[in-house]
Amino acid sequence: MNSAHAALPPMQDLTIDNITPNTILINSQSPSPRLTYLLERLVTHLHDFARETRLSTPEWTAAIDFLTSVGQICSPVRQEFILLSDILGLSLLVDSIDHPKPPLSTEGSVLGPFHTHEAATLQHGDGLSHDPHGEPCLVLCSVRDQQGAPIEGVKVDIWETDSSGHYDVQYADRTGPDGRCVMRSDAEGRFWFRAIKPVPYPIPHDGPVGQLLQKLHRHPYRPAHMHFMFEKEGWDHLITALYLRGDPYETSDAVFGVKQSLLVDFEPADEETHERYGVEVGSLVLKHDFVLVSEKEARELRDERSRAALKALRRKVKLLDGLPVPDLD
Repeated sequence: MNSAHAALPPMQDLTIDNITPNTILINSQSPSPRLTYLLERLVTHLHDFARETRLSTPEWTAAIDFLTSVGQICSPVRQEFILLSDILGLSLLVDSIDHPKPPLSTEGSVLGPFHTHEAATLQHGDGLSHDPHGEPCLVLCSVRDQQGAPIEGVKVDIWETDSSGHYDVQYADRTGPDGRCVMRSDAEGRFWFRAIKPVPYPIPHDGPVGQLLQKLHRHPYRPAHMHFMFEKEGWDHLITALYLRGDPYETSDAVFGVKQSLLVDFEPADEETHERYGVEVGSLVLKHDFVLVSEKEARELRDERSRAALKALRRKVKLLDGLPVPDLD
């Protein structure tokens, strides 16, 4: 007999009441305390959900079939599981927990399922969209720390839809990336580019996630926005977006990404902007200052909030590498 199997704890006569502690016990042999803790809490909540809802076999089967269909429709350019996480509010929740933001720093938003790693690196002032039908706009941004000092050399991923509300990867006949780019902030923390005015659009709703939204009587629309992602060693990773104020879906975003601090307005280009950037007077200009948090500040804030949350839950845990694990001492 395998010695590892011989060391397994004995199973009890399993019932509705004792299946949970037995499952937790059998899962508690991993050398990873974090994995042990994750499985303990997952099993606890899953079992409690089944007991509280009196989950039926047909409902369990439907859930399995649904998750299977979510996986089957995934592809290198379509991540239905991220979409599912988004519409359940989980994506934003995880980002808010893992990347807490102090006051006055830029808040995070959802990544969404359409970020790619194939975007071209552009120079300041270049255009990221080749859509001839979009309304042109100039986007002027800066990246600073909480004290207002510029941060040079930040890698900035930017992506948006075309004027019809589709990302480049949604076109089967596309020949390369469009509506997306990578830039680096300059010595003054600035980066600027030409784009098109974002438009509201529906998330993909021709698959299982869309069917779920339909059953819930929810619409699939997102308000007009532009995605940004910031990366630089020593700084907390920021995934965010800017949303156009007054959009009809501002207060009912299908993926819960909108925050008041991320609402922005276009302004008309004045003569000075025309002379400096070569855009027409009166054309659309978007200006925004992003504020990053250092990795040290984010880690300390995350630990502080984790301890407070776990204390309120009366969980007997400790933090290991910033993540809760069972406290067996």
